[in-house]
This record gives sequence, structure tokens and C-alpha cells, in this order.
Amino acid sequence: MANSRAVDSRRDAPRSAPRAHVLVVDDEDYVRDSLLAVLGARGYAAVGAGSVAEAISLLSKIPVDVVLSDFRMPEADGLDLLHRLQTSSPDTPVVILTGHGTVVSAVACLKAGASDYILKPADPEAIEVAFARAIESRSLRREVRYLRTVAAGDADKPVGESAAWRRVMAMVDAAAASDSTVLLLGESGTGKELLARRIHDRSARASGPFVRVNCAAIPLEMWESEFFGHRKGAFTGASADRDGRFQLAHRGTLLLDEIGAMPAAGQAKLLRVIQDGEFDRLGDVQPTRVDIRIVASTNSDLASEARTGAFRLDLFYRLNVVTIEVPPLRRRPEDVPLLVRAFAHEIAARLGRATPVVSPATVARLRAYSWPGNVRELRSVVERALVLDPVHGLDGVDMLPILAAASAPERTGSDLNIREAVSRLERDLVIEAQRRSGGVQKEAARLLGIDPRNLGYYLRKHGLVEGDEHD
Repeated sequence: MANSRAVDSRRDAPRSAPRAHVLVVDDEDYVRDSLLAVLGARGYAAVGAGSVAEAISLLSKIPVDVVLSDFRMPEADGLDLLHRLQTSSPDTPVVILTGHGTVVSAVACLKAGASDYILKPADPEAIEVAFARAIESRSLRREVRYLRTVAAGDADKPVGESAAWRRVMAMVDAAAASDSTVLLLGESGTGKELLARRIHDRSARASGPFVRVNCAAIPLEMWESEFFGHRKGAFTGASADRDGRFQLAHRGTLLLDEIGAMPAAGQAKLLRVIQDGEFDRLGDVQPTRVDIRIVASTNSDLASEARTGAFRLDLFYRLNVVTIEVPPLRRRPEDVPLLVRAFAHEIAARLGRATPVVSPATVARLRAYSWPGNVRELRSVVERALVLDPVHGLDGVDMLPILAAASAPERTGSDLNIREAVSRLERDLVIEAQRRSGGVQKEAARLLGIDPRNLGYYLRKHGLVEGDEHD
């Protein structure tokens, strides 16, 4: 029976998480125990296995950041371990350690998927460097895979020179320098995600992943797997290991967008992660520790919801460390010209055109509007103008109902008035698209940026065709 032994770095540094979880695989007890002691003293949480079979068994039960394996072992060697991990745990990096260093064996290990190759007697510093490279490479692969599964985010940078916006940016930059939890409050479309990204980019975690999750978009039955991941076979349909958003964000920043929509059960689990820095992944027998910074955002009055019991009060206190209120665009109208020119430049470049000149009259009209959809709505209006009227660009904004809204009385705060203005905007855009497409619905849908199957719905909604049962 192999003498397996764990050396937990928390005995040396009880207040900090281990640098990484390591599995040491070596058939010689004294070599394995020496490596465990060295790694433990350097802040790693290390566990040992005396054979490839034992290593595979341990990897199915506990989370591991990197494997350090001997090359020469009886029955199955380091190459066998690499081949088996390519199937069972392809994301787990393996560093090969051997006293039989030859070019042939090194090349064979690297071709089989080893992240590095170290000769015995191994220098502890060389092991640390190999571990750092392996873990960083895995983090990059995870982040790339994650980014490929989500829609590309808005690439715009926060723009504004108003006093209100400068105050927000000062708070954002001050918060970025710390590792404190940040709560961003503001209406939809005000740019909270861009500010969260700026906090990450200007923090000490900038080289780590930035992971965003929309708490309102995840079905309750998928919540735990989506956030915390699962092991292969943890439940019916779990055909492979999956990292949740918390693990993807390890050593980086996790943006919890629309935090107010998180279900009550999820709120309790989130509170534990924030307090203890660990969570239980489905199918694991031990908790997974993570080092992440939380940034949360919401367009709801989270304090009121906490007082009424709609949101956990203890979680609210944990999130409400640094709170930044993002002002709506109507409270910083002096930023509208800057935003219009920035959007026009970006969109024109994407369309392969020169940046249009925006006349003072057009800027004044755009600035006079109350923008219930905030910066997101402004960007959409600029894009529609440049797409639908490439000749006149923004100075052809007369084709958009923005003028009717801009010349209307000031916003009264009535939700009904806002809905009516948005409905008029929507109706006039559909009419204009129909006119420019000559009544060809597929082309009209393309101009509006919607699915052709949805155009019939908007035509009936606004009384532009007689309603019937068919699209």
C-alpha cells in the first residue's frame, strides 16, 4: 500500500489560501515525502500518490491545480499517466520529474501533453517556475474557452467629462487599487459592465480572468452547475468535468450582473464563497478554494429589497463594501456630444466609412432628449442613423423619431410617458425600414437588426398590417 500523505500549507499560513493544490506521483516513498514537505513549506497544499492508478483515483475525488509526476515507475509510467489524463482530466497540467533525462523522453512527454519537464534532483525554484507556467497556461485556456461561449462584450471605453461622471471615475479608480468587493448601482444601459471591466483592468488582478455572469439569465435548475461546476458523472447528463464561473474567475474578477435577480438558494451559497473562499462542486468530496474579487451590479434598489426580505440582508452587507452609483445619461447631458462622436467614429470604422461630421444642430437635438435607455440607447440611435442613411449620417437623424421625443416636453418621470415615447420610436423605425426596403420584409428586418420572423409581430403590434393568425 502506497504511503499517501497530505501536507497542507495552511499550517504555515493559516490566514491565506494555498498557492495551488498539487498531486505528487512517485513510487519511491522517501522521494514523494520529501517533495510533499518542500511543497508544503512553500505554501502549496500537496497530496501524494504512489502509482498512476492511485493518482487517477485521487483526481476523480479531489480538485488539483497541477500534477508533479515521476517519469519512471513500475506498471505504468509518466507517459501512461499523461495519456490517461488526456481523456479523464485534459485541463490538469502535468510536470514530469525524472532522473533519466533524455531528449527522446522529454519530447515524448511534451508531445503527450506535459506542460514541463524537470530533471532530478529537482531544484525547488525550478519546480515553482514550472508550476507557475502550468497554472497560468491553464487559466488562459479556461478564459479563452469561456470567452468563446459568450457573446462578445461591448468594446467601448467609458466616456465622459461631466462633473457627475468624473466623480464616478474617481471612485472606480480608487476602488480598483484595493481588493474590496464593489457594488455598482444604476439604471440599465448606464455602463456598469464597462466600469466593472475598468476596475479589473486597473487592479492587481489585471493579468487574471475577468468573468461576467448574468444572474437573471440562468435557470434555477442549472444555477449550481453554472456557478460552481461539476464532475463527470455527478448527475445524469454530466458527460465531462465542467468548471463553473467561480473557478473560471480564480485569481481574477467575477462580475455578478443583475445580482438582485439571484435566487434565494444561490444567495446563501454566494455568501459562503465570499466568507470562506470555497464552495462545493457537484461530484467532489472536498471543497474547492478560490481566490476571486467580486464586483456586483444591479438596476434595482438592493437596500430596499434587503430591508423587505426580498434579498438576504447579510449578503447585502457583504456586497455593500464600496458602493458606486452610476448616474443616468439624462443627469449628465454634457457628455452626450462626446459619446455621439465616440460611437460615430467606432461604428463608421466598422462599416468601412470615414467618421461623419456631426453638426451642432444635430448634437443639440440629441442632447435635448432624455434617453430613457441611457448610453445603450444613444449608441443604438447612432448606429441606426449611420446604417439606414449612409449619405447623411447623423445629420439625417430627422428620419428617426428621436426628434419627436427631443422636441416633446421634459420627461415627467411617468413610466407611461416613457413607454409611449419608446413605442413611438419603435413604430417610426419600422415604418422607415419598410420604406427604405420597398416593402421587402427580409430587407426591412435586416435594416432593423431583427430576425425576419419577428417583423410581422412588430407590424401587427403597431397596426401597420391587419392582424391574423400567421406570421
